[in-house]
Amino acid sequence: MEPVLTQANQSSLRAYLFLTFTAICWGANTVFAQLAVGEVSPMVVVSLRWIGTPILLILVGRKQLQRDWPVLRKHLLFLAAMGAVGFTGFNSLFYIAAHSTTAINLGILQAAVPGFVLLGALAAYRTPITPLQIGGVIITIVGVVIVGSAGDMARLAALAFNFGDLIMVGACILYAGYTVGLRRLPKVSSLTLLTFMAAAAFAASLPFVAIEAALGQSQWPTPTGWIIVALITLFPSFLAQICFIRGVELLGPGRAGIFINLVPVFASIFAVGYLKESFEAFHGIALVLVLGGIWLSERGKPH
Repeated sequence: MEPVLTQANQSSLRAYLFLTFTAICWGANTVFAQLAVGEVSPMVVVSLRWIGTPILLILVGRKQLQRDWPVLRKHLLFLAAMGAVGFTGFNSLFYIAAHSTTAINLGILQAAVPGFVLLGALAAYRTPITPLQIGGVIITIVGVVIVGSAGDMARLAALAFNFGDLIMVGACILYAGYTVGLRRLPKVSSLTLLTFMAAAAFAASLPFVAIEAALGQSQWPTPTGWIIVALITLFPSFLAQICFIRGVELLGPGRAGIFINLVPVFASIFAVGYLKESFEAFHGIALVLVLGGIWLSERGKPH
């Protein structure tokens, strides 16, 4: 007799599919960032991405947005700051970094976010960190340093790191700050929060678009650039966020967060398979260290 899936197992299976799809989309974003180079400038990508996303979200959840508005309006300034830091700030540095580093590096460096989150939670909320978590953070940072120095001990000794990798580390710090701030979000639907923060991210991007244009570095999308912007808006921004929200609802944030660790794995696969980037030994070592550090941190969570 074939085993019958219980309702709980079916819910878990759906959650696994949603969250794996999310990781695939976010891994693919590292490839999109590389493909955007020469086709559309970084700040134009960010601005178009965050004007398209709330439009799609409003079409899907406008009734929920109307129901949540009385609560939402009390927290507008904080949510605007969250959108500016987590969406505009992170993505601006992300696409700028893509001009001087590889998609593989972008993916692996993103996996350092959980380590920065632990440190941020300690600073902001005095959240205790266990010895295992400290060890996990240290191991993760070692992996990040290996990526930044391309595994070259001479560069490491001279503290000579790739500029794009340093920018990406800055992006990760911003996203970690955004993640730490999620604890203070008002009790409304995730779809509503995402809609408003995405709209705030678009507004926050406009001064940077103006600066980019004033510096003569602005580039409106080419025909290929429009396709890339559409893919970024549809997959990493819209579908991935909705699937992530649904996955969190089904599994809870703790279990769902583990799936983010798949992002550097998919990013590496896409970069090697589609962009034909070279996966070097130091990438493998760094990936093992970063993911191992995250696993150790998860194991060391205080109970």
